[in-house]
Parts: sequence; structure tokens; C-alpha cells
Amino acid sequence: MNGIVFALLGAALAVGLAGMGSAQGVGIAGQAAAGVVTEDPNKFAKVLILQLLPGTQGIYGLLVGFLVLSKIGLLGGGLDTGMSVATGLLYLAACLPIALVGLVSAKYQGQTAVASIGIVAKKPEQFGKAMLFPAMVETYAILALLVSILAVSAL
Repeated sequence: MNGIVFALLGAALAVGLAGMGSAQGVGIAGQAAAGVVTEDPNKFAKVLILQLLPGTQGIYGLLVGFLVLSKIGLLGGGLDTGMSVATGLLYLAACLPIALVGLVSAKYQGQTAVASIGIVAKKPEQFGKAMLFPAMVETYAILALLVSILAVSAL
């Protein structure tokens, strides 16, 4: 088996798992946001911002996926078909932080966004404070993104 398979698997996991987490997080936050907008359409912009926060993990996974595809030559037309299995496994390992943390953190960020949407529903003037709660969950997605980028770049 060629190492390129493992490198492509890493890219697919980074994009797929982080994207799945974001879809779930944005979905659950969107349900809460829709309920608030039903009661008060003027709160649309504030709850939309809170709903979109869990979507960043999917973007981070996509970024790492593109970085891997670029590094292995798939995007530039010079695919390294002779890549060793060891190198392919290193790419796979480098993608795992954003794949796994993106999957989990986006779900929890969505749940935290739901609670923050509840704050905005009752006290819209507290929007700035409400933003901080899901933003704290984002910190761990950013750390995972940083580790994955540094690891992929070192290969």
C-alpha cells in the first residue's frame, strides 16, 4: 500500500469530521435562533452571529485538508505517488488534532451558543457577554488547528 492513501485519508478526516461537527453545532444553534426570531425578528443579526460560531471548525478542517493536498502535490499536478507509508501515516497523524477536536468542539460550541442565544432572547443588551461563552470553546479548536498546521508544514 502506498503512503498517499494515508495522507489522503488524513485530509478527508480533517475536512469530514470537523465539517460534521460544525454542521451539528450550527444546526442545534440554528434551532434555538429560529425560535428567538419567531418571537422577536429584530434579534436576527445577534442570534445569527451566535449560530455561525460553531461553523469555524469546519473551515479549520478545510484549511488543513487543502494544506495537505497542496503539500502532497495533488493541487499542483505533481502528486507524490511514491510516498512512503511512514510519511503518509505522518500526514494522517498531523490531521487528527483538527479532525477530532473540530468534531467535538463544534458540537459543544453549538450547545454553548444555544445558551447564549437564550441570554440574547431575554437580555439583548448582554450580547457581548453572551458571545464570550461560545468563544471560549473556540479556543480549543484554534489550538488544534495550530498543531495540525505546524505538523503538516513540518512534513
